[in-house]
Amino acid sequence: MASKSKTHRLHQLSGTALQSIAKRPRTITTESYMKDAFANYAGYLNELNEKRERVVKASRDITINSKKVIFQVHRISRDNKEEVLKKAEADLVAVKDQYISRLVKELQGTDFWKLRRAYSPGVQEYVEAATFCKFCRTGTLLDLEELNAGLLPLSDPAIEPLQINVLDYLLGLADLTGELMRLAIGRISDGELDFAEKICRFSRDIYRELTLVVPLMDNNSDMKTKMDTMLQSVLKIENACLSVHVRGSEYTLLGSSDPSFLMGVPDMQS
Repeated sequence: MASKSKTHRLHQLSGTALQSIAKRPRTITTESYMKDAFANYAGYLNELNEKRERVVKASRDITINSKKVIFQVHRISRDNKEEVLKKAEADLVAVKDQYISRLVKELQGTDFWKLRRAYSPGVQEYVEAATFCKFCRTGTLLDLEELNAGLLPLSDPAIEPLQINVLDYLLGLADLTGELMRLAIGRISDGELDFAEKICRFSRDIYRELTLVVPLMDNNSDMKTKMDTMLQSVLKIENACLSVHVRGSEYTLLGSSDPSFLMGVPDMQS
């Protein structure tokens, strides 16, 4: 009887011990680990957002100063071509050394595609300005390889360099035709018909080649929208040149500063 009572008491004690163990609070090791992990994620996201803001600012500065280069090139005429292009090319070098270099420092060693939307507008504008200067100087297209070669000295050789990707290059090239259209109208107004026809052929070639590439791109709405705008620019250049050839015999002062003979070319400033 005594042994049974002892056994019963042992069962009670073991049950009480198990209940006390079950009621003990859980350790906070897992909870602490989760807090540390989320703190690390928060720190990473905060740093990424701050970098994005700096990249956006650098991209905005590149855009503003690249536009100034384009405006400088539009001052070109048959009398001041060399002077205007030297000034524009010097300004373009300044854009690269002062503003592109700042962007390069921010993006070196990071995932370029992760922040592409932040810096893409500035890069596109720089591509437009650089290709515009190159065409006015040599009559040829500045290709992507040559453009990226000019950016290599800005990068640390030990880190992956920032290189303009194909998409941003093509988007900038699509914008180039709008500036070529304005340049062509200005050259026609100054009587430089041969130069205007050269611009027309060049713009047409760019549009034709891009029509072969764009359908193969992965659903890029930006590029498709720019293709429509590019077509309008090419048509305006063609209409302007055609108007001069068809109606040029009606005007005895073709080289005058009055562009009113382009009666058949609508919306030249649009």
